[in-house]
Amino acid sequence: MGQVLVTGAAGFIGAHVCQALLARGEQVIGLDNFNSYYDPALKEARLAALTGNNRPGAFTMHRLDLASTDDLLALFAANPGIDRVAHLGAQAGVRWSLEAPFAYTSTNVTGHLGILEGVRRSEGRIGHTVYASTSSVYGSRTDGAFRETDRTDTPASLYAATKKAGEVMSSTYADLYNLRLTGLRFFTVYGPWGRPDMAYWLFTDAILKGRPIRLFNEGRMQRDFTYIDDIVAGILAALDNPPVQGGHRVYNIGNSQPEPLLDMVSILEDLIGMPARRELLPMQPGDVPSTFADISAIQGDFGWEPTTDLKTGLGHFVRWWKAYFG
Repeated sequence: MGQVLVTGAAGFIGAHVCQALLARGEQVIGLDNFNSYYDPALKEARLAALTGNNRPGAFTMHRLDLASTDDLLALFAANPGIDRVAHLGAQAGVRWSLEAPFAYTSTNVTGHLGILEGVRRSEGRIGHTVYASTSSVYGSRTDGAFRETDRTDTPASLYAATKKAGEVMSSTYADLYNLRLTGLRFFTVYGPWGRPDMAYWLFTDAILKGRPIRLFNEGRMQRDFTYIDDIVAGILAALDNPPVQGGHRVYNIGNSQPEPLLDMVSILEDLIGMPARRELLPMQPGDVPSTFADISAIQGDFGWEPTTDLKTGLGHFVRWWKAYFG
């Protein structure tokens, strides 16, 4: 068995994927730049949880920026045992892309291209690369389930545009260089160790501290909330089942049950035992009113099914949040 390179290994999804790979006996090489988009202390805590409970030598971490192309390619060259890549590192967040656009092109375009080049230069040693895309590529839609065959050429944010660029580059590289690549369009991932910029985290924090929660579009939003354990199971299923040589596939990976945002607020109020103070605001630029994953492709190819309902998943998150913050 070779090694798996996981980018974004100190991030929310990346850390969970590293833990799952280590639990099944894999050798994992992690990469993360520990940037300050949100408090790096949370990333350090995820890393400590990873390194504190695993066999010696099974996991190594490299503090490296994806956009530092020379350093990234040197990492590939210095680790010829890498035979699979889970490329989960990215600059996330729709709203911040309005304020810091070059951070998104640097990581999500230049950094993604660096991963593709590293895989190409491995001369066939790397048998499969799975990378993170996003449901945001579908743009502003309210007309039912999003299917992989739908048009995705009108994204509503720069973040979405950079992730779509990653899909297009991946398709090109698979064809040009005979690579095996799989993209996963994540739908609103949530759970323990999550990202502090996400609504469920912000709402939990605000309710517990007596601050108002900010409801954009006056709360008239729907999201296909997908629990982290289900996402990890889908990533591993994809990683273990590469396409044909020279193949590039894209899958939705979501709960396929969009929930009104206000229902999530009500569940959090019940779990926390406190009412939320609600501040109704207009729609934010770049945001979308609804997301809804058609998951028939990933179900059919891998037998993957989400198993965690929103109340159960939020219950896990609230218990983790209280334990983490005391």
